Amino acid sequence: MRPGRITAVVRDRDGTGYRSDVLLQELSDDAWDRFLDMAVDRAGHIAALLDREMEPHLVEDAAGAGVDLLPGIGDLEPECTCGTWDHCPHSGALCYQVARLLDEDPFVLLLMRGRGERRLLDELQVRSAARAVRGAEGDAPEDVDREVYGVPAGEAYAAGSILPPLPGPPPVPAEPGVPPSLDTEAGPAPGLDPAALEVLAADSAVRAHRMLLEALAPGHERQPVPAELTPEQDAVRLAADARPEPWIATRLAKGSGRPRAELESAVRAWRYGGAAALAVLDEEWDPDPDSLARARGRLATAWEEGERPQLRAVRARWTVAVADLQLRYDRDGRWWPYRKEGGRWVPAGPADDDPASALAGAVAGASAGG
Repeated sequence: MRPGRITAVVRDRDGTGYRSDVLLQELSDDAWDRFLDMAVDRAGHIAALLDREMEPHLVEDAAGAGVDLLPGIGDLEPECTCGTWDHCPHSGALCYQVARLLDEDPFVLLLMRGRGERRLLDELQVRSAARAVRGAEGDAPEDVDREVYGVPAGEAYAAGSILPPLPGPPPVPAEPGVPPSLDTEAGPAPGLDPAALEVLAADSAVRAHRMLLEALAPGHERQPVPAELTPEQDAVRLAADARPEPWIATRLAKGSGRPRAELESAVRAWRYGGAAALAVLDEEWDPDPDSLARARGRLATAWEEGERPQLRAVRARWTVAVADLQLRYDRDGRWWPYRKEGGRWVPAGPADDDPASALAGAVAGASAGG
């Protein structure tokens, strides 16, 4: 749904999908100015919109200001890939679903007419503030009778003790939502890959579900805000989480800035430790003297006497002399195991504070793989 157009894929009983669009003329800037001025004049309209309710007189008052919010006969123009020149069962089903949405959220109607929720609320706030300033400066004559809307603050406060408590939040869905199929008889627009778009939609649903669970978990407010991923990091994350088809993985490799073969190592790193593990894969760094001393101290005490393998150090990497194994030391003081496969060092396990444990995990993984 977007300004002036509603789009959906509607399926027949036999499962055939058709893209159906319903077009509605957007309001002009002048019409929006009249609507916003009318809404600011009546505080009840603003309060209802903030509660996502359609105040009974909103449409009537808008019409009185010369603004027709609801579409009339002939205002809805259909387009459908089934080939029908006028409204068809698919566009009719689409209009029915939109009507249900309108009952739940008035901003759907306003979006159809050309303005999204955030923009509308911002403009209402600006106009309300400007009107309050003009009133404080005494622009309006004192003898003008003003109609009062709303409930006095004292009455609202007094009623708080007798009103029932607010309902609890709705339960979290057990599973992420499933995006609609984009497999239709109509061909995609130039440059649009429906299969790749379905991967993005499914990934967004999974991430949104996970973020909601995390937000509702106890102590979430004390957790640090995670750093925003770069486009290159996000391409690796998507390849790791979505497990896309090979041709989509090739596009993600390009987006990550690495060859297709190297994307597999990056994906493995991401699954072991996210962005931190990816940084260890890509980055070579020189520890400062204090960090180097701490790393050497941990290596000196990690094994029993006589059990420590012979290690060769280069920068922040310690390679086992007689095995294709390596330990990488990160900037947070953790150890990451690596194993040489096909002539290339690849991640072999998650990080560990103990270098011996990290290396043991890599050895166990090599034994299981072999």
